[in-house]
Amino acid sequence: MDLSSIEIFKAVAAHSSVTKAAAAMGRVPSNVTTRVQQLEEDLGVALFSRDGKKMSLTREGTIFLSYATRLADLAVEAKQAVRPLAASGVMRVGTMESTAASRLPDVIRRFGSLWPDVSLQLTMGATRELMQSVLAEELDCALIARPPQTSLDETRYADLDLGRFEARRIYLEDLILVLPPKHPEVKAAADLRVGTLAVMEPGCTYRRMAEEWAEAAASPRTLELGSYHAILASIVAGNAFGVMPRSVYDLLRWPADIVTREIGAVETFLVRRKGDRSDAFEAFHDVLIASRGRDGLSPPSG
Repeated sequence: MDLSSIEIFKAVAAHSSVTKAAAAMGRVPSNVTTRVQQLEEDLGVALFSRDGKKMSLTREGTIFLSYATRLADLAVEAKQAVRPLAASGVMRVGTMESTAASRLPDVIRRFGSLWPDVSLQLTMGATRELMQSVLAEELDCALIARPPQTSLDETRYADLDLGRFEARRIYLEDLILVLPPKHPEVKAAADLRVGTLAVMEPGCTYRRMAEEWAEAAASPRTLELGSYHAILASIVAGNAFGVMPRSVYDLLRWPADIVTREIGAVETFLVRRKGDRSDAFEAFHDVLIASRGRDGLSPPSG
């Protein structure tokens, strides 16, 4: 059993899928499958029950997940013990509202306990403005969203060029279409029965993907709102449809008959200016990675 196997196990548990876990970690699915099987052999138990491509934690797997999370925490502490980082001062971190709500609460708590001499200052914004703020040195780093390159129309996403940054992939989000209660099944944009798209501010990658997806039908009217709670309220009222990461959707309370459909994956990157060096950044990155099986990528979100 090694830390790499632990991270792979946590990723599969988070995504309930070898394929999605492999994409999130930048590995090939066969490697992920092999490492999970080796871990199960080492422990002498089945960690997952397999139903086609869906991977669900067994009772033993659920128990082991809590230990895997603690092992990841200990790895961060051990790294700090043998190679102390001189992390101190203020670090200005930009983040999307969705990431702040669904991914960062435990990260911030954990970071504060490990590096009390660093003060995190969070700034909320859309991906485009966060990237501009990093380049303008108004932020030290930011968590931003970008579709996987395999799904990109490069002309549409030229302003999200990560070549200007040092970028480290942190999360893989499942973007879902959210429809009013009892809306008929939607297989394509032409199946929509509501003509208003509830969205966040311009510059939001999720908004752009929603608009792109809906282009196949008549262009919907856009309703710009300030929060995902407001978006969901409009959807529940039957006046609009919208998109959001599943990790955010799972945090909100919603009627049981609301309709959802996956429309794509979005990568979340931690970016900073090329050439910058910061112990506080490295410390923050380490805690983000260690948290992925606990808060950032814990079931049922992903």
